[in-house]
Amino acid sequence: MQAVNESVIDLIGNTPLVRLSSFDTGPCELFVKLENQNPGGSIKDRIGLSIIEEAEKSGELAPGGTIVEATAGNTGIGLALVAAVKGYSLVLVIPDKMSREKILHLQGLGAEVIITRSDVAKGHPEYYQDLAQKIADERPGSFLANQFSNPANALAHRTTTGPEIWSQMNGEVDAVVAGVGSGGTVAGLAEFLKKQNPDLRMVVADPEGSIVADAINTGKFNYDGGSWLVEGIGEDFIPSNVELAMLDEGVTVSDSEAFGVVRRLLEEEGLLAGSSSGTLIAGAIKWCQMQQAPKRVVTFVCDTGNKYLSKAFNTSWLKDNDLLNEAPLGNLADLISRRFDKGEMIKVNEEDTLLTAFKRMRADDVSQLPVMRGNKLVGIVDEEDLMLNVYRNEPLFSKPVSSIMVSDLDTLTLESTEEQLYDTLANGKVAIICDGDRFLGFITKVDLINRYKTTFVANN
Repeated sequence: MQAVNESVIDLIGNTPLVRLSSFDTGPCELFVKLENQNPGGSIKDRIGLSIIEEAEKSGELAPGGTIVEATAGNTGIGLALVAAVKGYSLVLVIPDKMSREKILHLQGLGAEVIITRSDVAKGHPEYYQDLAQKIADERPGSFLANQFSNPANALAHRTTTGPEIWSQMNGEVDAVVAGVGSGGTVAGLAEFLKKQNPDLRMVVADPEGSIVADAINTGKFNYDGGSWLVEGIGEDFIPSNVELAMLDEGVTVSDSEAFGVVRRLLEEEGLLAGSSSGTLIAGAIKWCQMQQAPKRVVTFVCDTGNKYLSKAFNTSWLKDNDLLNEAPLGNLADLISRRFDKGEMIKVNEEDTLLTAFKRMRADDVSQLPVMRGNKLVGIVDEEDLMLNVYRNEPLFSKPVSSIMVSDLDTLTLESTEEQLYDTLANGKVAIICDGDRFLGFITKVDLINRYKTTFVANN
């Protein structure tokens, strides 16, 4: 039986390794190291501990000091975990594409979170790394963790992650697939593992739009880059932690491939993983399928999918971001973000109370609900109806939905034109889409805007 640990810090590292069996990996065996088992839920717990302890040793971080960092979220959580135990203040600068779950986790750990733009490049004053540097320069007694060039980053993986993999695989590992965010993981792993086996292949799985895979494969640096939805890996520059000569190959993975693998991983392997894990595993699968001889390959479940429930495991979000690979139907059904007939939409019945309607709106983050009688749509209730009826008269929450619902409904069919849809929305109404007597769902102003946002992003 394991002894009692003195603090949560003692639980960082020594994560398990699992062989995957549900994916076509060609002649290879594919193993994943479950970094989601770290106490902060990600591989970045390792560097959070290493960076802070090395700064303590060097004197850069004094007792009661303030740590500042630019992060996609997980390094922040690792730092916050250790800072909370050791009594440091923490300021984190985070790009605005990060999941809400990560931000709430950081705030719960007591970190000061500053949200900045994700659509600007290095050198812009609102670029997350530049803004973190500015904050550290302006706050007396601050220590900039600087994961992108801090040698303590690679040190964590050279002294813990790499040796753990080598031991768990009994030295029988032919390739490791990792991602590049700050670069410390691949740098530390390569330094340790290639000393054990010079023939081991270090493969980088990289989001489509990032420049890292292309730089590894061609030696060329296209700093124009692109955008991607996967969090935590991929860059528009090469971090100083990374020595490209230590890396052998790069594999590019699209967002749709990454999010598809994450969902399959949960459905078929029971592993709840984050979006970067989808990139790594999809990249590892691609690499494995290109091999001619059997290989033993290790990659990572970098963090827990609990931080991405509102994204990777949210059908509406995936559809809004064109990640479901659904063939377009060529009618208004393509604009419905939540299909009622597919069980994606919450409802109320006529006899439900206004309090029930209110709770369901809040739980599902929507402003209107369909009111059903069996399978038939009989009305709509929205937040304005609720406000007008219960304002300063709380007992009215017990009234039935049928008493305030709008039952005079104008509906559109699948064959209605986009101009008819626009006119409906411009008149302040939600568009109700039906196929005959079958209610399919709503189209809101946001849904229509999103159609053109998606087209704009794809063309630019």
